[in-house]
Amino acid sequence: MTAELVRGQNHPLPHTRLEIRVSAGHPVLAAATLVDEAGRLPGAGAVAHPGATALPGVEVPRQAATEHRLAVDLEAVEAAVHRVCVLLALPVGVDGPSSFGAGAAPVVTVTAPDGTRIADYTITGLDRESALVALELYRRQGAWKVRAVGQGYEGGLAALLADQGLERPAELAGSILEAVAQGLARSVAAPPPRVPEADRVRQPAPAAPGGPIDYTHPGRRPAPGAVPPRPEQPPAPPAHPAPVAGDATGWSMDERLYNQVWSMFEDLARTTAAYRSACQFAESRLDQELDRVLSDPRNRIGGAGDAARAAAKAKHDELTARAQEALDRDLAQLTAESEVVEPALPAAYARWDSPVWQAYRVPMEAPMALRLGDLHLPERPGLRIPFLARLPLARGLWVDSGRGHSEAAALLDEAELRRLALDTAVALVARLVAVYPADGFRVRVIDPAGAGAAAFAPLVEAGVLAAPPAAGAAGVSAVLAQLTERVDLMQMALRAGAADDLPPGMDPAEHLLVVHDFPHGFDDRAVNQLRYLADEGPQVGLHLLMVADRADAAAYGPVLDPLWRTLMRLTPVPDDHLADPWVGHAWTYEPPLVPQGSAVLRQVLSQVADSRRQWGR
Repeated sequence: MTAELVRGQNHPLPHTRLEIRVSAGHPVLAAATLVDEAGRLPGAGAVAHPGATALPGVEVPRQAATEHRLAVDLEAVEAAVHRVCVLLALPVGVDGPSSFGAGAAPVVTVTAPDGTRIADYTITGLDRESALVALELYRRQGAWKVRAVGQGYEGGLAALLADQGLERPAELAGSILEAVAQGLARSVAAPPPRVPEADRVRQPAPAAPGGPIDYTHPGRRPAPGAVPPRPEQPPAPPAHPAPVAGDATGWSMDERLYNQVWSMFEDLARTTAAYRSACQFAESRLDQELDRVLSDPRNRIGGAGDAARAAAKAKHDELTARAQEALDRDLAQLTAESEVVEPALPAAYARWDSPVWQAYRVPMEAPMALRLGDLHLPERPGLRIPFLARLPLARGLWVDSGRGHSEAAALLDEAELRRLALDTAVALVARLVAVYPADGFRVRVIDPAGAGAAAFAPLVEAGVLAAPPAAGAAGVSAVLAQLTERVDLMQMALRAGAADDLPPGMDPAEHLLVVHDFPHGFDDRAVNQLRYLADEGPQVGLHLLMVADRADAAAYGPVLDPLWRTLMRLTPVPDDHLADPWVGHAWTYEPPLVPQGSAVLRQVLSQVADSRRQWGR
């Protein structure tokens, strides 16, 4: 039976290998401290945190998330460790409460490796605290117990670490928060909460003049007056319901498809997490069994030891096979759903090779989201989840033209990688231009050295740019000055509550600034203006798309770190740098490149240009 703990209560632990699960309802970072009998930290090296995730016997997640799983092996902790404290803290620079009292109460669960719950603790009674000790695992008379602590600290992580006796706690707290900020920069933002079905008003399907609509294919309908054949035996119900496109809540089909894609994304993340956890449990169980065999002197003589090892290996293989079977079943269902959903996606959500682009027309209103590429996991590379980002974009985009750590990038020379990065950026610009109404989106381009002239040619020739690409230091300065002034005026109007009283000539459309070859042509003033636009622009409809190699801007040092973290990093080749918001898997991202030899991009841009001419834009 699961123990429901209250603050101060303890409970014996029947296992030394444990999993600590955290559910907070908002992003939190999880850490662990290994303290002595007096509850004192011997040093910063005794803290497992997102910047240093593993210590003997303890492993914590690398990023902030709404849910966490911490792995603990109490037999592996050092003899000097008497307590393992599980810490939670609120990250900075993210949407969420500034204190634990302003959000949902965190729930911490201690489980066995197979998922059996041992103890639950809901941490209530919090107010202005931004860091807390959730619970502690402690030694008592040769055994281990868990105690519900729930001790919060208004002073944050630094105050918590100082209370445990750490010297210079602010330094470690700062490095932990910095590591979390870097992790959040690579994390895919979770979609906003969905409106409950009970709160929605469904519009009934329109009725046909003569009765209900018959969706049967005309060639398969029975002749008038004919009685349809009756099967001799009703078919057996399928093991799983047949997947249906749009099988999610939403006001419109686009919203239902958007929610369904995100559900598939979450299902794949959690299914894979369960599989990996089961395999890890099988491995840890095998290690324990082999340790017991080796520690028993009776197994060193005769065939008893070999038989015990064989039995342990057989059990390991059984558990692994069972996990694989469950994974294959879930992946088959998700694959079937993907095969139904993908063809039903509208242009904004579809790949460039989708037939929906052949029937493209300029929309009258912007969609909910835009496809930025595909995501997949190594367990099933062929199952690709559309990477949908809500519109208007909450973060700018950065197409990384550097090598990074990608194996695919390592196989390409520098010139080819930069060309692919620029092609990726142009494909993204074309998508954004195509999914907005004719008068709803403007694009400005900064290309200081003119190195992107060939790649930008489709945009220039179609006339979808607000002005020719700006070149040289003077061009960079002029564009940044104009857009900085625009953001200033828009913000002043919003603060004054006069968003509709903009100066004459101020275009209310969304704007996108494309910056190529950064930091070439940028002086210190231009760099500061760019940072300002990246930080403040999205709030007033100005978005940034950078094509750059971070190594080219290394001379600026940490000054530009906030800029890179502000932007969503995308790559022109497959790269596993993105993380999901649920369990933190590393997902391989694939860019939305136009198929080689396809004319779809120019066709779409031509229609956009024609529509803009009709609107006088």
